Amino acid sequence: MLALIPAFGLSGLAQAEDISTHVLNISTGTGGAGIPVTLEMKEGDTWTEIGTSTTGENGRVEGFDIETEVATYRLVFDLSNYADLGQTPFFPEIDVIFQVQDADREHHVPVLVSPFGYSTYLGN
Repeated sequence: MLALIPAFGLSGLAQAEDISTHVLNISTGTGGAGIPVTLEMKEGDTWTEIGTSTTGENGRVEGFDIETEVATYRLVFDLSNYADLGQTPFFPEIDVIFQVQDADREHHVPVLVSPFGYSTYLGN
């Protein structure tokens, strides 16, 4: 049985969860593809970039390849070139700030967007 460990790596062992997100265009009902997303962590009074990604065809970022810590985080969504909204977005950048208090649980932070607004929540 131990011979199987190298084939599967350590992915099945307990570890801190990553942070994931997705963008849903509520005016079309589709995932927001091609949106740049930056993940930052607050350290004192400054923000430090700890990961970047771009949403896939389904509008998702499955993770940033980090181990989540108890901290304050910020997801920055760059909608300035997101043409699928049908017009220039009123909010060209969306900053979502949230606190992780339990690093062992999943933190999925979706953003629902339209040309003139957005909403977010802690998903699963």
